[in-house]
Amino acid sequence: MFDNGLMVKAQNMVDAISELPTIPHVATKVIDLLDKPEVELDEVADMILTDQVLAARVIKIVNSPFYKPAHEIRSVKRALIYLGFRHIRELAFTCSFIDVFQGKDGAFDIRTFWEHSFGVGIVAKIIAQRFRYPDTEKAYLVGIVHDIGEVFLSYYKRTDFEKLLESIKGKSHRMFEAEKEYFGTSHSEIGLCIARKWNFPPEYCEVIALHHAPEDATIDPTLVSIVNLADLFCSVRQLDYGGKSWVTFNLADEKSWSILKNYAPHLADFDVERFCYELDDRVPEIQELVQSIFQGVVAE
Repeated sequence: MFDNGLMVKAQNMVDAISELPTIPHVATKVIDLLDKPEVELDEVADMILTDQVLAARVIKIVNSPFYKPAHEIRSVKRALIYLGFRHIRELAFTCSFIDVFQGKDGAFDIRTFWEHSFGVGIVAKIIAQRFRYPDTEKAYLVGIVHDIGEVFLSYYKRTDFEKLLESIKGKSHRMFEAEKEYFGTSHSEIGLCIARKWNFPPEYCEVIALHHAPEDATIDPTLVSIVNLADLFCSVRQLDYGGKSWVTFNLADEKSWSILKNYAPHLADFDVERFCYELDDRVPEIQELVQSIFQGVVAE
């Protein structure tokens, strides 16, 4: 499933960083609570309120245009009632992932990283809905975290990563291929090591490791393919780390597209060109939503 040589190199790089952050404890507890079939809303609200930073994040984000409340929401409990249990995990995970790497300087602008990550999450959710994937929330979440290995390289290998970015600027060269040549591993393997360290579910780990090789997926090839296409789409539009990556692709030739067509045979005659135009129309909306989510969040 994974190249041992690349994995050994990635593991050594991750193990060498003693200050590698972890997902906040309270967010993890909230996510665990939501796995319980009979959990009470008050129990979840009380857990969130034990972390005032997380509570403030929840209220701030639920009031953004992303969730479109008719009136301002001022309490965690009201936010949870408005969202419903299905979206609480999404929001808790989002808030915790923001906090993990907040306030650090890296090789690329962290805001463009969030724009790409949330763009992939949103586009993955759109694709999942279109192909009737049963868990669109999961598609959104794994879309957000698929590139955690890039953040590691940007922060902890900043000088080398800046040289790498400069060397491929303006060239038709996919980032993960250049990383393998330069570092002897890529953000996919590094991301997998981090995901395992954070105890992510197996299907999340698989997406992080194989979002550039969906044909190698064994746990949930459909989910990996959804994120692969969302990543490619964002990388050739305006959600691409500020233009540092140059990627071209023909959707009909992508292995992930074949996997999705096999998953949903009723879409065999799907209008690919129209689908791309529909996604194109969503790009400005995605940028606006991401900007509203992070106004006053990343800069705090």
